Amino acid sequence: MLLMLACAMLAGDLSAPMAEDEPEVVVVTVDSTNFRFSPASVELTEGDAVRFFWSGQAIGHNAVENEGAFSTGDPERDVDVTFVFEEGSAGTYNYVCEPHEAMGMVGTITVNPGPEPAEEPAPEATMESEDTPWLPWPATALAVVVGARLRRGHSEGNG
Repeated sequence: MLLMLACAMLAGDLSAPMAEDEPEVVVVTVDSTNFRFSPASVELTEGDAVRFFWSGQAIGHNAVENEGAFSTGDPERDVDVTFVFEEGSAGTYNYVCEPHEAMGMVGTITVNPGPEPAEEPAPEATMESEDTPWLPWPATALAVVVGARLRRGHSEGNG
């Protein structure tokens, strides 16, 4: 009985929250024609990211959002830039490669709202006093020990 009581005291909170899902990172590159983004259309959720990545291109490219939300900078042959779409950034983002927009090098990122945050559970009511939060456990353990001894003594006395 005491062993079970001790184990219960040491068990701790077994209902700890699970780790949150890792954010998704979608990679946008330049396709083999050298004048298209691949993929040209991306859909993700708030908290996810888009990584613009190309290396060793014959000519320079960039990715510039039409309203100024993001830009990889000047056209370059090697680009590795990541943009995270934080909470509150849901919407549609149209972007272009500035030197090749007329050739159709355009893209769209659609950011969906993230899940609603979980409500905090109401605190559980306890019987413990704020002044002596440790008192109920030792008192219970003592009562169990005393009760067991009294019962054993009572049984031995009747026998």
